[in-house]
Amino acid sequence: MKKYLLFIPLLFITTLVSAQIDIKSDLYKTIISKDSLLFNVGFNTCDISQFENLLSEKFEFFHDKDSISNKKRFLHNLRNGLCNSPTSFQARRELLPESTKIYPLYKREILYGAIQIGIHQFFETIEKRKEVFGSSAKFTHLWLLENGVWKLTKSLSYDHQDQLLDPLKSSIFDNDTEIENWLTENKVPTLGIGLINDGKLQQVKVFGELKKGVSAPYNTIFNVASLTKPITAIVTLKFVSLGKWNLDEPIYKYWTDPDIANDPNLKKLTTRHILSHQTGFTNWRGNNKDGKLHFEFEPGAKYQYSGEGFEYLRKALENKFHKTLDQLANELIFTPLHMTDTKYFWDNKTDSTRFAIGYDNKGNAYETIENKTANGADDLLTTIEDYGNFLVSVLNSEELSKKVFDDMMTNQVETKNGKHFGLGFEIFDFGNGEIALSHGGADNGVQTIVFIFPKSRKGILIFTNVDDGYKVYEKLLTHYLREKGKRIVEIETKQ
Repeated sequence: MKKYLLFIPLLFITTLVSAQIDIKSDLYKTIISKDSLLFNVGFNTCDISQFENLLSEKFEFFHDKDSISNKKRFLHNLRNGLCNSPTSFQARRELLPESTKIYPLYKREILYGAIQIGIHQFFETIEKRKEVFGSSAKFTHLWLLENGVWKLTKSLSYDHQDQLLDPLKSSIFDNDTEIENWLTENKVPTLGIGLINDGKLQQVKVFGELKKGVSAPYNTIFNVASLTKPITAIVTLKFVSLGKWNLDEPIYKYWTDPDIANDPNLKKLTTRHILSHQTGFTNWRGNNKDGKLHFEFEPGAKYQYSGEGFEYLRKALENKFHKTLDQLANELIFTPLHMTDTKYFWDNKTDSTRFAIGYDNKGNAYETIENKTANGADDLLTTIEDYGNFLVSVLNSEELSKKVFDDMMTNQVETKNGKHFGLGFEIFDFGNGEIALSHGGADNGVQTIVFIFPKSRKGILIFTNVDDGYKVYEKLLTHYLREKGKRIVEIETKQ
């Protein structure tokens, strides 16, 4: 009887909480970030220091198939149980994001804590038997602010369900410890991975450190370089779907760059040319000896990748709609998809403590340039979760007409090795009607890439913050995409 009476204080507290908070609120992000550090970093890699830092000295753990534990006993059991198992035994915990609910606790309108409830799954792999044993459980966590610092004070784990799982159908992220070790070996400071299955963002994982001793949270903010371009492209294609923009109308009607004002090719340039990289522009005008913009060939004649084209499009959109590109993107994409951590530029709401600083391949940090204006082609700030939800919206052709969606996935111009550009995305053709839409981003301290498969409704995102982060692509693509991943690697490495 005494055991069950211990639950009464916590159950009483739940009657005093406010309504469930929105997933885009700062408090929700804070608690989920703490959860990520506790389990993705602490539990999954046996980093006991995370528990030591995040657990209150008053911590109590209640388990429906075990006894009650205080902090000392809990840490002892963790060190000498799970984290002292043979190397052939692996365990990991994964939160089911859709199950998570968070309720703030107030005293005289002052926030003093939060209750987190949800469902999590546990996977235990016996290497020799090649089996994955899974279990799930409901949990309730009481987080309290102690001297302004969030601490986990009570944890209830109950309604455990055991199940033998098919390893190919279980979680796509197999072993966090191995990935962390692999990143260290390859000198990749931070890695973000997102997986899309059945047209939904199924998993988000971020590994590594933001800086020495600071683990990267699940909502780490990355500069994704040219992954900016698909956002600008979809903003434009949504206007096309609304009948407010024409892909094949000469764009000079809305913007003319002074550098090319007298070039006859000016009146041939269209939005279709820009989105498929057939403008005739170099990547950046700074590459030219005179630093000015030039047509190197007639628009539409051939493929040539160009950031200048997307900047040209930005200025045209802004001139026509009398709004900045970031305002247009907020209205059409960021706000509807709750992409609260995604911005074209830095502002006073950007959480620099979650930013993945860029590094060169020798481990030297680049200076972080906090650009203050939007660039249609480069320097987008985002998270794996935000950008993954954007890609899901593309897969679902949200607010895109059928004609525009089909146009986006139609080969506009050949690039190399049998690949083509559509509108805003590069297209890989696997035959039998299966294609992948892809885009990458590369800059100082940035290597990012994404793939989505419209037919199978799958996808993958890979973000890194180091010059040679691309060296992890092959292993990740072949592991998660299997045969399609191998085919992508073959296409990319074909001479």
